[in-house]
Amino acid sequence: MKNFFHLLFIILFAVFVNSCQQKVDLIVHNATVYPLGDITGKVTAFVVDEGRFVAVGGDELINNYDAKKVLDLQKLPVYPGFIDSHCHFIKLGLSLQQVDLKGTRSFEEVLNRVQDYSKNKKLKAITGRGWDQNDWKDKSLPNKSKLDSLFPDIPVALRRIDGHALLVNQKALDMAGINEKTIIKGGTIIKSNGRLTGVLVDSPISFVTSILPKPSLNEKIKALKNAEKIAFENGLTTVSVAGIDKDDIYLIDSLQKTGDLEIRVYAMISNNKENMEHFLSKGPIRTNKLNVRSFKVYADGALGSRGAALKAPYSDLKSHRGEFITPKDSLEKLAYMLSTTPFQMNTHAIGDDANRTILEAYNKALTFSNDPRWRIEHAQVIDTADISLFNRKIIPSVQPTHATSDMYWAEDRIGSSRLDGAYAYKKLLDMSGRISLGTDFPVEEVSPLLTFFAAVARQDKNLYPEGGYLSKNKLSRMEALSGMTEWGAYANFEEDQKGSIEVGKVADFIILDRDIILEKESNILKTRIVATLLNGNIVYSNRIN
Repeated sequence: MKNFFHLLFIILFAVFVNSCQQKVDLIVHNATVYPLGDITGKVTAFVVDEGRFVAVGGDELINNYDAKKVLDLQKLPVYPGFIDSHCHFIKLGLSLQQVDLKGTRSFEEVLNRVQDYSKNKKLKAITGRGWDQNDWKDKSLPNKSKLDSLFPDIPVALRRIDGHALLVNQKALDMAGINEKTIIKGGTIIKSNGRLTGVLVDSPISFVTSILPKPSLNEKIKALKNAEKIAFENGLTTVSVAGIDKDDIYLIDSLQKTGDLEIRVYAMISNNKENMEHFLSKGPIRTNKLNVRSFKVYADGALGSRGAALKAPYSDLKSHRGEFITPKDSLEKLAYMLSTTPFQMNTHAIGDDANRTILEAYNKALTFSNDPRWRIEHAQVIDTADISLFNRKIIPSVQPTHATSDMYWAEDRIGSSRLDGAYAYKKLLDMSGRISLGTDFPVEEVSPLLTFFAAVARQDKNLYPEGGYLSKNKLSRMEALSGMTEWGAYANFEEDQKGSIEVGKVADFIILDRDIILEKESNILKTRIVATLLNGNIVYSNRIN
């Protein structure tokens, strides 16, 4: 009888304990967790309920909760969901519906791909993206003459990899009203011996795009869904979209509300007149998955297409210093105006003249702003004398793979002396206290792991060069991780919601098959995404059900 009552007590006690356990959606344990934020000490487990972290600590947490699902990760590493601080989300999806010109090794290969793409199709226009003359044996910009002979009756528009140069045929030029006498400020219509080559740099591009067929609503929806799939496969849970129009912002919002699009979006509004009037009147928008509170401004163009605004001429084109897309005085006026609004100013600046101009405009306009978090997107080539103009109010938003892509030709463009302030991520971090990292996809690959590797090793996928390119500006592994998580959230005014694995924040996290903080450097690029989770729900997995 005594044994009976003892057994009964044990059963009743177990039932009591179980009934006292808080019911939750998910427990993750036996993991190697990098929580970031304010958490110190070893973390091996956390608890998720209703899409948020409710407890973070050791494996003893498993005893305190009754979970619908328990994941034993067998020591696999877990990180906050990756944030891409600068990308072109819808453009990635739309590029899948165009001619893919990435990786072409010659202009002849470009032409072959365009011909293959257009075969047996009834097209109103041919568009493509991805060519880069720096990858060709003949590194001169292409000429439209062969396009004219192949496609005399249909407009053809082929964007360079950086998006800042466009090769078009004569049909497109005629439809856009561009001829040898056309002058357009903020860019260049490239000629040879007084004749149009078909290459347009920066502002003139809009004249051609305005006459091309616009993507349909269904094509845009397909593009967004395809881009989301690629993002989740690469561990991205938030994308900061660098330049987007209001109609596309509202499309994203509607798809998120119906559950057709899940990824979180930080939208930088393109600063055309219509967009600015609308949002300055309406004010910022913030939902659980969409944050609209910044304007994307272009100071200059890109270095690869010689559109970046430099203080001194290009080393390989002595008569040319690049162009300001937005005039200097307009940039300063815009900065003063936006400083009186809730909106952040995020300015594309590549060349040292553009960076100096923006830094001066920011510092003047932000004199009385305590926490503006204005950003310089790219911050690519900076006079070393101007780096001190960065401070805690100005965040450098950089793309580490630009350094490892450009290193093969950057010195040809700007010379060795100007490289001292180029791709200077460590110096920028020291001045600003934080740095946010992105990819600029589809200019570069959709791969935060490649971003991480380029930041810490300063090498490309072939592990070149030995020791790293401009290696004094390597970031530490924890600095790079922070730049892809908590600092990315801070740059978006979202550190209260995401960027770390802390109680109260949204349960966005990723599981990798290697620990990128401890793994041998040369093995980092062998790392694979095991799973991506948004709100504690699996949105991508190659292993976990």
